[in-house]
Amino acid sequence: MDAAPPPGTTLMGMTATDFGTLLAALATLAVLIAIYMVMTVRDPMAKRVKALNERREQLKAGITASVTKRRAKLVKKNQTTDQMRSFLSNLKVLQDDQLKDAQIRLAQAGIRSKDWAVAVIFGRMILPIVIGGTAALLIYGVDFWPDWGPFKRFMAFAFALLLAYKAPDIYIDNKVQKRSAAIRKGLPDALDLLVICAEAGLTVDAAFNRVARELGKAYPELGDEFQLTAIELSFLTERRMAFENLATRVKLDAVKGVVTTMIQTEKYGTPLASALRVLSAEFRHERMMRAEEKAARLPAIMTVPLILFILPTLFVVILGPAACSISTAF
Repeated sequence: MDAAPPPGTTLMGMTATDFGTLLAALATLAVLIAIYMVMTVRDPMAKRVKALNERREQLKAGITASVTKRRAKLVKKNQTTDQMRSFLSNLKVLQDDQLKDAQIRLAQAGIRSKDWAVAVIFGRMILPIVIGGTAALLIYGVDFWPDWGPFKRFMAFAFALLLAYKAPDIYIDNKVQKRSAAIRKGLPDALDLLVICAEAGLTVDAAFNRVARELGKAYPELGDEFQLTAIELSFLTERRMAFENLATRVKLDAVKGVVTTMIQTEKYGTPLASALRVLSAEFRHERMMRAEEKAARLPAIMTVPLILFILPTLFVVILGPAACSISTAF
């Protein structure tokens, strides 16, 4: 038997008591961090409610103030954004229609600040220079991949330039698709609640506000849009403009159909509850059709994993013992 280590043996200058003390301290720190995270859970609706309240104050200032005061209250000076704007204006690359299109796409992605539109246009111009210059330095200057041929180097450099130019648009499009999918999922439930509110005698802005409160935690994106629409219905001079802003902020044909219905009911005085009930049934049927479509595609999607992973294993399990018996017999 090996002799026991003499008392006082150390490892990396620490005894067993020191190691135990260190582990106990780490465990205590982990428990404290866990308690702190549990005690400081933040309400996910608080940030959205704050943004909506700011939007309410901006709309109120825009209606009651003069043109000069309105500009002073609505436009928040951002030094970095102002520098980007002046730089792009000096290069004659900042166009109003391009800026408006970027603002609409950012609104569809859930980004309310208009300053980010200037940042997106600035990124489209700067990122190809930075990333393209880095790629050219690595490919042609440093010769980081010496075994690459001329065609492969050119394709890598062109791919880096294209990816750098499209990176802001790809990021925004991804956020727009995710947000639109989340809004589409909760739209039938929202229309059912709107029907109930309309039949209960609530006004349109009160109905939107009520639906936003009820569905805010289950569908935060939809609740955010409905709450903002309710605020705009309360403060804008034309109610049609509030509905059109909702259709602009959400890149979804179903929402455009709801907006068209709301505008027609406001204009011609047609019953709102019956129209919304028909739309809700149509959207639910459409959601069921999408689920059935995904279920119908499942056998075709599972064919490749079945052939590559399941069938070889099944053949080994079934034919393996027979092959071993045949080899032993011969």
